[in-house]
Amino acid sequence: MFAGPPFQTDDPDPVAYRHFEAYAFELSDGTVPGGTTLEVPSFEMNWGVVPNVQLHLVVPVGANFPPNGGPVHYGIGDTELGIKARFVKETKRGPEVGIFPFVELPSGSAANGLGVGTTWYRLPLWIQKSWGPWTSYGGGGEAVVPQSGYKNYPFAGWLVQRQVNKKLMLGMELFGHGAEGEAATSTRSSTMADLGGSYEFTPGFDLLFAAGRSIVGQPETYTYLSLYWTWGPKGAGGDDDAGGKSGLMPMLVKMHLHGSN
Repeated sequence: MFAGPPFQTDDPDPVAYRHFEAYAFELSDGTVPGGTTLEVPSFEMNWGVVPNVQLHLVVPVGANFPPNGGPVHYGIGDTELGIKARFVKETKRGPEVGIFPFVELPSGSAANGLGVGTTWYRLPLWIQKSWGPWTSYGGGGEAVVPQSGYKNYPFAGWLVQRQVNKKLMLGMELFGHGAEGEAATSTRSSTMADLGGSYEFTPGFDLLFAAGRSIVGQPETYTYLSLYWTWGPKGAGGDDDAGGKSGLMPMLVKMHLHGSN
């Protein structure tokens, strides 16, 4: 089952040891009156470097559409590095638990709305439990943004998904964040409801999709669409080969400072 992309809520399940996964994705997020960020084409790579630990890289490329018809700027955004570490494995009765901290490097132009202009961080804790075709995961944390015009803010989410058949997974999440500052797209807090899922074309090659909008707080919309690949030596990781197909909320990377896919 997928966890993390295409949703904003992430999970504690790392990529299996010596396995890789890659995403070529589109992500958009817009608020009223903060404008819209669009990331396309953007890329994510995850590597199961040791059992229960993955390394994570996102290189976002996209555009900033400011409110009131201002000039549109296109280019690379802030580069995301992360490490996912699972320190409690799932049991019959207990959930798995892990952390997935990120550091966002200032590779995007702050003047053009493509980056923050300084290094900033996201520090979450995630838990997950599965039963039959169902999986539920969630958690939250704090974004630390030491830049004028921005604020530190909390974020949290919870998701339930079901493997409908061998190829199709569907899920629904609630994801919320605090006000991110006057220089960000999300100037006030917002809680969103998102629907999404995945479809497997062939083993190791899938389509991921999600969309949603705010139900409380600042008006906000979210979309995510990606092609996903995974590969690695069969049987290389023992029990850890059961690791999930996971990544950021990105949760991805949001140039306007969301905590995700």
